[in-house]
Amino acid sequence: MVARIPPLMAPVTPAGALRRVAYLLERSRAGSYRVEAFRTAVTTIAALTPDELEYRVAEGTLTELPKIGASTAGVITEAVRGELPAYLTDLEERVGGPLTEGGETLYAALRGDCHLHSDWSDGGSPIDEMVLTAAELDHDWMVLTDHSPRLRIANGLSPERLTRQLAVLDGVNEQVGGLIRVLKGIEVDILDDGSLDQTPDLLGRLDLVTASVHSKLAMPAGPMTRRMVAAVSNPRVNVLGHATGRLVEGSRGVRPPSQFDARAVFSACADHGTAVEINSRPERCDPPDELIELALDLGCLFAIDSDAHAPGQLDMKAHGCERAERLGIPAERIVTTWPVEEVLAWVEAGGR
Repeated sequence: MVARIPPLMAPVTPAGALRRVAYLLERSRAGSYRVEAFRTAVTTIAALTPDELEYRVAEGTLTELPKIGASTAGVITEAVRGELPAYLTDLEERVGGPLTEGGETLYAALRGDCHLHSDWSDGGSPIDEMVLTAAELDHDWMVLTDHSPRLRIANGLSPERLTRQLAVLDGVNEQVGGLIRVLKGIEVDILDDGSLDQTPDLLGRLDLVTASVHSKLAMPAGPMTRRMVAAVSNPRVNVLGHATGRLVEGSRGVRPPSQFDARAVFSACADHGTAVEINSRPERCDPPDELIELALDLGCLFAIDSDAHAPGQLDMKAHGCERAERLGIPAERIVTTWPVEEVLAWVEAGGR
């Protein structure tokens, strides 16, 4: 897997330039409103013929189009003229470099991602854009894991919507023609009693299940431990997502980690072959280093995941790789370094 998508060189298509700007903004954790401007502009110009686009550039009327502002018009104009847009060049210089120091060897070994979202739940981009960017980053495989029904604030998928999404993914895999394998998954909520927020039949139709706690994060340690142990012991669960639920920075503020018996939870993960996620989002940095070391000592598998909600966030696995490499986790213990056939065999065998 490449550490970053190589910079574009002139000439570039207007859509390609706009996509790259949006990707770099997402990668640098810019505000969603800025990103949306460039992604929306791609859709707007897609409705124009090449002649119409060139005419508007020549006449200086791009900003008369819906949701085309001065910045997006500038990028489009320079791309149409065969130039590398200055906005893009500046962005590449400022934020296009490596996200971390360290972890490069492990990042190069990654083949996939067990946790990412599309606009079917609370992601910002359609499935095909997430797939295209993952392929550009040299992913061999990815698991689409939109949220489950109970998480209404994240537009979680009802059984009916998830069923429709599974059919869509069949079509996506046909369209990509082997460039990347898109696995069917879900980030399923772990309910208060440790059961899972989706029907067993539907969970059985998925390639991989990541399970996470999103509610009552401050429940007492005893019930939380029983809740998590029940979930990671469920044969339908393959990955434990952001184990502590903590937030250490970012626009949502900070949140302390949930309290639970980590030794009991990670021992259950090791016993049942459930991978412990190293969530790569900087605002999560979850689990903390000391818990990763405990899980390593107990024999757990790991999954270095992006938890991406936008294409540019797929590259955030660099943060997880830096931590995993620094903490001495062997690549063979990380399921996201495995080829897709090995991942599917692991799931089929119930983690053993």
